[in-house]
Amino acid sequence: MFNQFFVSDAFAQAAETAAVTEDFSPIRLIPYFLIFAIFYFLMIRPQSKKYKEHQEMVNSLKSGTKVATTGGIVGVVKAVHNEENIIEIEIAEGVCVKVLKNFVSEVLDKKKKEVKEIAHKKTAKADKKIK
Repeated sequence: MFNQFFVSDAFAQAAETAAVTEDFSPIRLIPYFLIFAIFYFLMIRPQSKKYKEHQEMVNSLKSGTKVATTGGIVGVVKAVHNEENIIEIEIAEGVCVKVLKNFVSEVLDKKKKEVKEIAHKKTAKADKKIK
């Protein structure tokens, strides 16, 4: 008899909470949208932007470009095989290695050109200040 009293109270409380949870409020979804927006702007968008830049770099590879691979191999591109997605890199005189295009991590010629352009702009600004 004593146990029946507590069980019936528990069933009554469960019925009350079920009635309360049936009220749906769209305000409850706001934190989920905010979390998704934060993930998008901090993780998804920068990664997709970085991926697009890498694909543009890989697609612009041509013979004579100095590159570095993800494995640390530095050399000059000798041939590009677009249909096979492979490039041939000369790492020493007469030594060529075939590498998948996606494993090229950076173009070294491009870095040198950017550094030269920045240095040129700085010297041009300094010359203007002197005059």
